[in-house]
Amino acid sequence: MDQPDHTSRGLSGVSRREFLKGSGAAAAVTALATAPAVAEAAQKDPKSKTKVFGSGPTKVILTINGTSYELKLQPRTTLLEVLRNQIGLTGAKPVDTDGSSGASTVLVDNKPVNASTTFALACLNRSIQTAEGLLPKKPQDPPDPVLLAFIASDASQCGFCTPGFVMAVKSFLQSNPRATEEQVRKGLGGNLCRCGTYANIIQAIGSLSKGGARA
Repeated sequence: MDQPDHTSRGLSGVSRREFLKGSGAAAAVTALATAPAVAEAAQKDPKSKTKVFGSGPTKVILTINGTSYELKLQPRTTLLEVLRNQIGLTGAKPVDTDGSSGASTVLVDNKPVNASTTFALACLNRSIQTAEGLLPKKPQDPPDPVLLAFIASDASQCGFCTPGFVMAVKSFLQSNPRATEEQVRKGLGGNLCRCGTYANIIQAIGSLSKGGARA
């Protein structure tokens, strides 16, 4: 049986394949040309529930450790890049690109996320907290209980994973103030320590979850 000729030309002299290519290209050009205008209109519309961004830099405001920062971000910019390169908060570490180590853990609305795999634009109108946010606000104020527990239990060696662990522990204890060791091991399974200080970290958490200072 003869196969149909998908490249045959009609009365216009244009083949089906050429037509589809041409219409697809036209649609792409139209989308690129109108995207900035659509994005700007959505940003200005107070009733818009969906944030739309164009392909170029966008002016936004992020709230980090209680401070508002006005930034100009590309849609592809990660939260980790913003923290380290634009604001100078280097606690979260660029250990991986897939979030497998947990070293870039920060809290967004009190929930742990990997800053290395989170787009900064996804954090608009949300509260971001980094390890630096646990430091005393005033000289006379004590450090956060989680920081004190890590120091008391000597729960770090090279310290590279420590900020991510501290933030993960902070969030974990807020949801599990009386966690057992088994629950701790399961709950913090997304954070890795190459130096192997897990026993000290568990000891630090135990001092907080069994009648010690509340995180």
